[in-house]
Amino acid sequence: MSRFSAITDNPHDGRFNHKTGILVTNLGSPDAPTAKALRVYLAEFLSDPRIVEIPRLLWLMILHGIILRVRPKKSAKAYQSIWTEHGSPLVHISQQQTDKLNTLIKQHGFENTEVVMAMRYGNPSIEAGLEALRDKGLTRIIVLPLYPQYSSPTTGSTFDAVANVLKKWRWVPELHFINGYHKNPLYIEALANSIAEDLAANGTPQKLVFSYHGMPKRFLDHGDPYHCLCQQTTRLVVEKLGLDKSLVETTFQSRFGKAEWLQPYTDATLASYPEQGIKDIAIISPAFSADCLETLEELEEENREIFEHAGGEKYRYIAALNDRDDHINALFDVLKPLL
Repeated sequence: MSRFSAITDNPHDGRFNHKTGILVTNLGSPDAPTAKALRVYLAEFLSDPRIVEIPRLLWLMILHGIILRVRPKKSAKAYQSIWTEHGSPLVHISQQQTDKLNTLIKQHGFENTEVVMAMRYGNPSIEAGLEALRDKGLTRIIVLPLYPQYSSPTTGSTFDAVANVLKKWRWVPELHFINGYHKNPLYIEALANSIAEDLAANGTPQKLVFSYHGMPKRFLDHGDPYHCLCQQTTRLVVEKLGLDKSLVETTFQSRFGKAEWLQPYTDATLASYPEQGIKDIAIISPAFSADCLETLEELEEENREIFEHAGGEKYRYIAALNDRDDHINALFDVLKPLL
């Protein structure tokens, strides 16, 4: 039987499968914490023109001639430090989020839904996720990238990947693409709850750092709204908690290369705190919906070491929202108007 039979058999008699497919996506992960697997993953990731915006031919020469010869081994060591019995933390947590979201949606009476998880790079791929929904004969697809703050290298790239799959389909379903939810009240509430729980358990630090993933400053100069959306997220959470603004600082992490990136930089900011007398900090990364290399290795390990080496005494990382119930409720709230 053709994979299209659920849709194309007797199409004029109205017997379409009126179900909604939800594709929940995140960035991705290598299949294993090895140099070989990282070479495959980084080749896909760094070949995306949304990620690196320099002349294509020049970049591909640098990528394949230098970076993919050196970086995979170094990155493999970082991934090995966070790898679990379930494999990649990001993929495992994303699947937990998807499963809980699927359950919640059905509990609210939306039985005609199918929820599938996919990764922008690596596996399970966006193409595999969309094909899984197509095989069920669904007539509506909602794509929910788990990036609260829109940016071209994340949300925009996800749209590209979805479009590249759908442009090969003869029959394109009704499509809804969610390009961000940084101001969603329940998302802000979930962030505020996670911070409030930490403050109640550990006390108020001298600084509460909101560390977002960075990007080259030229992206902002050319109109990418990500920087502004991050600042809005911080402001809304601070207002929700009623915190003194002087307690909070917004920074940007994970830069590479020689170009100027969004500032202030997280690592440089942490290194400067002890000489200012700031030796007790808490740090959260609201741009990450699930814990991953950038939080578990970069923030928990690398940046902790930077702070303590500079003379810092108390450093605590407030975990990503992961599959917290209030986070899943927020994701459902984002989807609900489209169900």
